[in-house]
Amino acid sequence: VQLQASGGGLVQAGGSLRLSCAASGTIFGINSMGWYRQAPGKQREFVARVTSGGSTNYADSVKGRFTVSRNNAKNTVYLQMNSLKPEDTAVYYCNMGKTWGQGTLVTVSS
Repeated sequence: VQLQASGGGLVQAGGSLRLSCAASGTIFGINSMGWYRQAPGKQREFVARVTSGGSTNYADSVKGRFTVSRNNAKNTVYLQMNSLKPEDTAVYYCNMGKTWGQGTLVTVSS
């Protein structure tokens, strides 16, 4: 199983980015998929998750700003991030069970 995350970059506060995570080597549709992030000097933290049935849950810090979704036909999970804040700056990782993607850096400037 491999997860390939992409879509990170530099954006100004208030801007938007969409992250993607493509899965290979597994039956994607049966697995819950999650996004986590790790800011410099901090522990990795949960951001959002979407189950195989499409149910979602979010960290309080991103509720109302981030949206997680999945396209089972494309074996891909997305994280739409709006109204970004400098405190959202982190490396974002996608997760499926014990498997982690390589991370994609999101930098939000003030």
